[in-house]
Amino acid sequence: MKRSLLTVMIFGAWLNLSASAPPSSPSVQVNQAMQNGEADKALAMLGTLPPPEAHLMHCRIDLMLEKWDEASSECEQAVKLDAQNSNAHLWLGRALGERASRASFLSAYSLGKRVRAEFEEAVQLNSQNADALTDLGEFYYDAPSVVGGGIDKAKNIADQLEKLDRGRGIELRARIEQVQKHYDAAEAEYKRAIASAAHPAYQWGVLASFYMNRERWDDMETAIQNVLKAEEHDSKAAVALYDAASLLTRTKRNPELAIKLLTTYLTSSQKSEQAPAFIAHWRLARLLEERGDHVGAERERSSALALAHDFKPAQAHKH
Repeated sequence: MKRSLLTVMIFGAWLNLSASAPPSSPSVQVNQAMQNGEADKALAMLGTLPPPEAHLMHCRIDLMLEKWDEASSECEQAVKLDAQNSNAHLWLGRALGERASRASFLSAYSLGKRVRAEFEEAVQLNSQNADALTDLGEFYYDAPSVVGGGIDKAKNIADQLEKLDRGRGIELRARIEQVQKHYDAAEAEYKRAIASAAHPAYQWGVLASFYMNRERWDDMETAIQNVLKAEEHDSKAAVALYDAASLLTRTKRNPELAIKLLTTYLTSSQKSEQAPAFIAHWRLARLLEERGDHVGAERERSSALALAHDFKPAQAHKH
């Protein structure tokens, strides 16, 4: 699961759930806690859900907490209990993918084949699952042929995805061009995705990530400034703020802007499990510490642990 760093936006799971469940249902309450980054609260409510859904939600929370082995175990249980659930296979593939990215060569080979199988099953069960198509397309262009990867396969998925979600389909095409080192074509596609997107802030963030990989630092910061501008009229911009702050932190550029982005994200009402609030608090703590604001840093670490007491990076720095 690569949000580029895992940077594929996952709106589908929440949108589908909200459309099918009453506002006060246990499913909606658990999901809302998860989107808000309230991992402890969400875990405490899992007993209110049917077993297949409880295991799937537990898997997703474990992924937020970076507990890769536990996440794959929970998703395996969800698949066993509801084998026709496209999203259960999707999330199992993501959990296995996280394990594969950290495994030895032989283990990664075995896990990689399982990741492909789960993503393919998710698409087979629901060909309209845009999240599953996105992840399968990313697997195909990124994985070696020995585990089932292939550029032509990825291009076929991009064709399918573009019919469902034009912006994401174009973005997938851009990533395929980028992995082939067709950088001018990739940049053009990323810009086309911005023009086609209903929520351009995220696509500006994707373009900023492309510029980071090309070491085009000024262009990266300009794209990030466009994330901020888009945020003013884009109701789905919150995750893009989080991702943009991550780019600045990784490249050690403009820490004050990174602090602003994370602070804005944390005050947003559109937080997401794809950008866990407790991780945002922890990252903000590190930036404040570097600035010499030890009181502010401790406050943010405490906020992180209040949401997810078992988040080990924050635990390691607890005074």
